[in-house]
Amino acid sequence: MKVIHVHDAVGSVLCHDITRIVPGESKGPVFRKGHIVRPEDIKVLLETGKEHLYVFEPLAGMVHENDAAARIVAATVGANLMAGDPKEGRIDLVAACDGLLRIDVPALNRVNSLGEITMATLHGMQFVTKGRAVAGTRVVPLMIGEDKLRCLEAAVKRPVVEVLPLARARVGVVTTGSEVYYGRIRDAFGPVLRKKFAALGSTVMGQTLTSDEVSMTASAIADFLHQGADMIVVTGGMSVDPDDRTPAAIRASGAQILCYGAPVYPGAMFLLAYAEGPGGRVPVLGLPGCVMYHKASIFDLIVPRLLAGVEVTAEDIAALGHGGFCASCPECAYPVCPFGK
Repeated sequence: MKVIHVHDAVGSVLCHDITRIVPGESKGPVFRKGHIVRPEDIKVLLETGKEHLYVFEPLAGMVHENDAAARIVAATVGANLMAGDPKEGRIDLVAACDGLLRIDVPALNRVNSLGEITMATLHGMQFVTKGRAVAGTRVVPLMIGEDKLRCLEAAVKRPVVEVLPLARARVGVVTTGSEVYYGRIRDAFGPVLRKKFAALGSTVMGQTLTSDEVSMTASAIADFLHQGADMIVVTGGMSVDPDDRTPAAIRASGAQILCYGAPVYPGAMFLLAYAEGPGGRVPVLGLPGCVMYHKASIFDLIVPRLLAGVEVTAEDIAALGHGGFCASCPECAYPVCPFGK
């Protein structure tokens, strides 16, 4: 650190905040610690009464915090993220499109274990909208060693944080239950699903009502497969009552069941299967009734992953138990809550 005259300060790095006071109006920093002095700053500095400044002396092999943050971004950030301008050494990352936020957690941990380098993100595997801030990075010191950044750049082999865009799927809906099929009650599931899929950029291509007969439901699933549906969801009949036969119907349609049951409340009676359609493998979901009346449920944890093309395994379903308990808050704030995280 050294003292220099303000006229000699262009290109120097400030060691301290510079405060400007406007009587009766404001008081606050006009330049922050770490700011690199520009020619146009000289007049402002003189107006604040600063003729001399404390600045850092340039040192070989050291990188300023703003430049360091930019290099971290270049090394760690994947697709569909926009980097903001450095602010006090920190760069925030914003989603450039709606999509699934994916974080390579082991790689993130390695980055944060290097020392003097920090990176923080939202929880991964959640749907984020365009413009939402999802991560940020900065170094701890004002100047960091070049060798530290090179170590980071050599260690990161793939994106640490990225946003995967969602496919615009054509979804077939099969609604089971004699009470709906025979018109004893009005279907309430269809409108909910149309709204949920529309929010994710997908379209319900059609809805078929079936009774509790296994063959009828299996046939409806097969029909949507032949029509080229990208995803099929079956509602109703997912509990263990004798008349609830949806799992049997999904199996009878030829779909291979990956899991029946999930450690998620609401959503324990969820079923995930895959069937072969004309265009390839198609997810077939058995949705429990909770999806109809809970703002956040198993639907919101699994469907965005499938639309993003992420393979969902039985192990992934089992891992949802940690964070899969909805606290049933008086006013739901999802996704700004711990559910599913």
